[in-house]
Amino acid sequence: MKNENLLEMSEKSRLAADVTLLMLKGAGMAAVFVLAVWFVIAVIAGIGRALPAESRDTADPTPLSSLTIEAVQTTYI
Repeated sequence: MKNENLLEMSEKSRLAADVTLLMLKGAGMAAVFVLAVWFVIAVIAGIGRALPAESRDTADPTPLSSLTIEAVQTTYI
């Protein structure tokens, strides 16, 4: 394989450039991920703000969440 050094950089400079490029690529991917998560949260918050105010005061729609366990009273004779 022929070593094509078009910019006539030293091996140390090429390695530093490659590492820098990989770090920038990783930072870009992380930024895209963070922005995607932020966008999803913003959409959910927007839907929540679009609901009428009365929806915040209503009871929970799942009936199982309002069940309570009554205390068992034991009597000894």
